[in-house]
Amino acid sequence: MRAARLIKMVLLLQNRPSMTAAELARELEVSERTVTRDAQALSEAGVPVYADRGRAGGYRLIGGYRTRLTGLARGEAEALFLSGVPGALREMGLEDAASAARLKVSAALLPSLRDASRTAAQRFHLDAPGWFQEPQTPELLPALAEAVWDDRVVRVAYRRQDTEVERELEPYGLVLKAGVWYLAARVREDAPDSPDPSDSTGPAGPTGSSGGFRVYRIERFVSVAVGDERFVRDEEFDLPGFWEERAEEFARAILRADVVVRLTAAGLRQLPYVADPASAREAVAAAGAADAEGRVTVTLPVESYDVAYTQLMGLGPEAEVVEPAELRERFARAAHRMSGWYG
Repeated sequence: MRAARLIKMVLLLQNRPSMTAAELARELEVSERTVTRDAQALSEAGVPVYADRGRAGGYRLIGGYRTRLTGLARGEAEALFLSGVPGALREMGLEDAASAARLKVSAALLPSLRDASRTAAQRFHLDAPGWFQEPQTPELLPALAEAVWDDRVVRVAYRRQDTEVERELEPYGLVLKAGVWYLAARVREDAPDSPDPSDSTGPAGPTGSSGGFRVYRIERFVSVAVGDERFVRDEEFDLPGFWEERAEEFARAILRADVVVRLTAAGLRQLPYVADPASAREAVAAAGAADAEGRVTVTLPVESYDVAYTQLMGLGPEAEVVEPAELRERFARAAHRMSGWYG
């Protein structure tokens, strides 16, 4: 455990000019006292770790010290070659760069580990798109990927219903969700305080803005012009955290109505598979005890009554809609028709 931590400490200092004890402790998930002991151990082992004293001090490597990737275990080396999605790299125009990087990493590994890329590829394949849909590869994705890498301002035009809207964006990151590509970006020109309907990803992803950042569905872009101007990236921006927050907001925002449903034990188990899983679990957790017939009444948030009808039909006789009355009547009519078919 300590050996792996010491290797990580060397690699952190190798990639940054200097790091404070607090920064290293946070990255290594240890105390500052442990950082001090580890730095001393590295120095005694011949790794030139130098400690700058004082309030603005820290730790750094001296003499241009570099380490080869000789500390990798086989599992770590194989995991390294699984860190990307091949199809996604190809769609972003980075397949050649990724291939070259893999060759360089392989050359730097110990001879006993150089088959890691082959053994990993034989055992794991990452396929991002969902089932039963054609994968979408937006034509303008490579240009946006280039802008994201270089922190370059882009001028885009995208479809907004029957019109085209232009925006000047600072592209921060790309997200591949269930085979659909999204761009997280900050709008440069003055934007309305409330989310602009044109700045939305549609029913398959999060919408609107958060702290000046917005999410765009890339397939809606009509044109992308990458400029020469570079923007100053907000180092506090966390793409995974931002996406998780926006996705959760989107999932909750579309649930605009409630349906009261009485469920059998089987219906309770199946509900997360036909409705929004998180909302279904919350509805079940908030429900009371079962009635005399063993059924539990839940209040389920839904996108619309039409959507609820389609979803709850999948539960068949395991669910009885109680409210609203119009949805209950719709199920009654459907049950009557089915009874006629099946006798």
